[in-house]
Amino acid sequence: MREIQLKDAKATLSAVVDQAVAGKPAVITRHGRKQAVILSFKDYERLSRVPSFGRLLAAFPGAEADIPPRSRKPARTVDL
Repeated sequence: MREIQLKDAKATLSAVVDQAVAGKPAVITRHGRKQAVILSFKDYERLSRVPSFGRLLAAFPGAEADIPPRSRKPARTVDL
């Protein structure tokens, strides 16, 4: 993903948006730090619909019996 300085993005905003719509998002930087991302609305919608890990677990299609019981053995010792 290309990076573009904020001042350059302001000067060429129309072109930056056109490129994002064409599938080429850009990272906007300010003082050398990444501050924002310009991407197409289509990409934003796709990314905003990604379910959380908790929702994925809650949507598990199997029965409770499909999940193996948790091991009761003590945790192994690790030498750090």
